[in-house]
Amino acid sequence: MTVIYVDNNATTKVAPEVLEAMLPYFSDQYGNPSSMHSFGGNVAGAIKAARENVANLIGATPGEIVFTSCGTESDGTAIRAAIESYPDKKHIVTSRVEHPAIKNLYESLSKKGYRTTFVPVDGMGRLDMDFLYDSLSEDTAVVSLMWGNNETGVVFPIEEISREVKSRGILFHTDAVQAVGKIPINVGDTGVDMLSLSGHKFHAPKGIGALYIRKGTKFSPFMIGGHQESGRRGGTENTAAIIGIGKAAGLASEHLKKDGYGNVSRLRDKLEHALLEKVPNAMVNGDTNNRLPNTTSIAFEYVEGEAILLMMNEHGICASSGSACTSGSLEPSHVLRAMGVPFTAAHGSIRFSLSRYNTEDEIDVIIETLPPIIERLRELSPFWKKAMEG
Repeated sequence: MTVIYVDNNATTKVAPEVLEAMLPYFSDQYGNPSSMHSFGGNVAGAIKAARENVANLIGATPGEIVFTSCGTESDGTAIRAAIESYPDKKHIVTSRVEHPAIKNLYESLSKKGYRTTFVPVDGMGRLDMDFLYDSLSEDTAVVSLMWGNNETGVVFPIEEISREVKSRGILFHTDAVQAVGKIPINVGDTGVDMLSLSGHKFHAPKGIGALYIRKGTKFSPFMIGGHQESGRRGGTENTAAIIGIGKAAGLASEHLKKDGYGNVSRLRDKLEHALLEKVPNAMVNGDTNNRLPNTTSIAFEYVEGEAILLMMNEHGICASSGSACTSGSLEPSHVLRAMGVPFTAAHGSIRFSLSRYNTEDEIDVIIETLPPIIERLRELSPFWKKAMEG
């Protein structure tokens, strides 16, 4: 069976060029980059080049990039560094629609004495900006807000928020895991203090991420050990994965300059418009004017998202009912609940997230396959029958 993969916000395929660049570092180039000899020095040089590529992708300098194991580690490191750098401040701010890497960390910190503010969003997934700014005080240690939402694709106005937060002398971190490589980012223009990214969201392997730390920002390392990463993250470097994320960052930069994800957004829009036209009682979750170019979350009322996914899977179509970190739960997405999406729609919401490897033919197959699935499931749904009778 041919697989049609439209779950790229969960993970992406490793680009062939990335795999090719990584392979020598599993075999011939196995030296430790911290070694004094030239065999290890060659590896250190390759890591340096990878760091430059990642920095270029987000408009940073190489010295501001710290390699980590993933986006979750980058998020946790940033928040813990912020509160350790300002131990007298006991207030932290985030939103109600963050990824579990931030959401669950903030909830954990609230049990340890931190006063936590979760900024609400409206029905389109947009931040309540007045609530955000009114919540800030001299006691606020850090504000952390995602750049692009992993479920709806909604993009927050990070540049505007950063300016206001920084004007009040507060550290600002953004979880940009879903945004990096999909939209142009220049940290120099935004003024953010710290930014998290993850390689497997833009065609690098799993197990490698990075944290941008603006030069001059107070920072306390989470992993203490050797001198690696300029003392900011101890442990022998994951060389092959670092080479991989460096190559993927270079490819992402090229594609952003060449196409700007234009073809991806075109295919996304084609899929979205066709499904809304063919399936009654379907709606898009989130702000369609300010979102990632590859993402759409569509609610199909009166059916279960899990049933939709299982039936699509029988046709080789891979999508998601929300975040890959929470889709195993039968509870509606916390993101959709925060947006006030009705229960009858939240349970039947499907996220389609495309990549540059998706094709027109694949989108056509989904458009042909999905409407009959929804129709079949609604025939079995007592909620649908009740709604139609009403």
